[in-house]
Amino acid sequence: PRVSRSSALASKATGFPIAKIAAKLAVGYTLDEIPNDITEQTPASFEPTLDYVVVKAPRFAFEKFPSADSTLTTTMKSVGEAMAIGRNFTEAFQKALRSLEKKGSQFDFAGPTGDKDELLRVAERPTDGRVNTVMAAIRA
Repeated sequence: PRVSRSSALASKATGFPIAKIAAKLAVGYTLDEIPNDITEQTPASFEPTLDYVVVKAPRFAFEKFPSADSTLTTTMKSVGEAMAIGRNFTEAFQKALRSLEKKGSQFDFAGPTGDKDELLRVAERPTDGRVNTVMAAIRA
């Protein structure tokens, strides 16, 4: 079985050991035969109940590479990521943006907005600052 970085995120977010369960499934176990490590009483086939939201945000470092094209495409350009947990999407998303520890990455609800048409024109190009541009356009 193949375990990706997204699988690692899902394991961290839920506490469910995806790689371990996948390995056991690969050698012939069924989900109802594998005990749940968290509850120790239910099988791994029981779906966990979550009361939180997890957001993963990519970290880009275009400021370190001034000649690099900052347009986001299908090519991987992130240099890292931040994961955040919150009671709702808004909280988790803002925490993830703050965790990037990059100037201007989190939403500034009090700052100037600018011209809505210009902001929407700028937002047409996918860049690492697009989320903040869209937020400013919504506020404009």
